[in-house]
Amino acid sequence: MAAASGGGGPRTTGIRVGPIDLAARVDEALAVQAVAFGLGAEEIEVRRHIVLRHLDHPHARALGALTPDGRLVGFVYGMPNDRGHWWSTVVEPYLRATGSAHWLDDSFVITELHVHPDVQNRGIGRTLITTVTDAVAQPRSILSAIDTDSPARGLYRSLGYQDLARQVVFPSAPKPYAVMGAPLPLRRT
Repeated sequence: MAAASGGGGPRTTGIRVGPIDLAARVDEALAVQAVAFGLGAEEIEVRRHIVLRHLDHPHARALGALTPDGRLVGFVYGMPNDRGHWWSTVVEPYLRATGSAHWLDDSFVITELHVHPDVQNRGIGRTLITTVTDAVAQPRSILSAIDTDSPARGLYRSLGYQDLARQVVFPSAPKPYAVMGAPLPLRRT
């Protein structure tokens, strides 16, 4: 998808959002995530293996945001949820407690969405997440985000995501997360 000013695309001249071979560009993607999310080298190495394992899923989808010179400045990837995956086993008791466990069925999980801070607040994250979810068959999407009032959570809410469970604790994560869900297609503003 070529993105230009207006029309729901990024408000950054020349940034193009479209499919990428995320496995081939995993180190670039993790460099964006490290800056956007404040990760250290050890955490990046752990995540590298996780991302590559996720991308082996036959229905995983990945998009990138590229500058005119081909530099990756943002990415999103996800896949249909599987209750047997680690993430689902962690969040399921929290969702069950709020009566929301059914969201784990027939949902597309946004596994990662990150935009380099130099180009944030220009519609790139919105374009990435709406474009990737527009192409899936599932009727809803779920994700987890750090449970704070952040710009990311504001973006998700503007797209129709609502809190399904809060104060979700992932092993080794320093902060609690919120699990959010939205019907598809995502809301346009």
